[in-house]
Amino acid sequence: MKAPKGHRTRPTADRVREALFSAVAPWLPGAQVLDLYAGSGAVGIEALSRGAARAVFVESDARAVQVIRENLAALKVADHARLIRSDALRAIAGLARTGNRFDLIFLDPPYRTPVEPVLARLEGAGLLAETGLVVVQHFSKTALPQLKGWTPWKTRRYGETTLTFLKAPE
Repeated sequence: MKAPKGHRTRPTADRVREALFSAVAPWLPGAQVLDLYAGSGAVGIEALSRGAARAVFVESDARAVQVIRENLAALKVADHARLIRSDALRAIAGLARTGNRFDLIFLDPPYRTPVEPVLARLEGAGLLAETGLVVVQHFSKTALPQLKGWTPWKTRRYGETTLTFLKAPE
């Protein structure tokens, strides 16, 4: 799988991705997946390869969007994917207007990008299915703040990367 050149995209390490998919395995069969800050598309593509029915990829960087397009075509999963070139907040608003709902939402923003506005927009948009799960990948030295409305399910640390799993707001 290709990855965008340069330092703007930080690919998820194999061991982190393996741990991620072990944790979310019960949610994958037939899932609707949203991959925000998609980078190379590796997380969403792997979700498709493990049984997700559809994945929506959101990425703002033009080079990364082209790489995702190439990866989807090369792996023959483009028919089960939608690629949106946009920032996360705008994409969430657009997806909400069209009635989308997701079983799994992955957020892997650049490490210095605050996730609170994105999670607040997700909560308000109603994009997460009732039994859905949000997974935030973030820098281990920066703990996520208390997130109003979200129920932490578990946190796993892998060196400089932490995965925080959040259940839907009630």
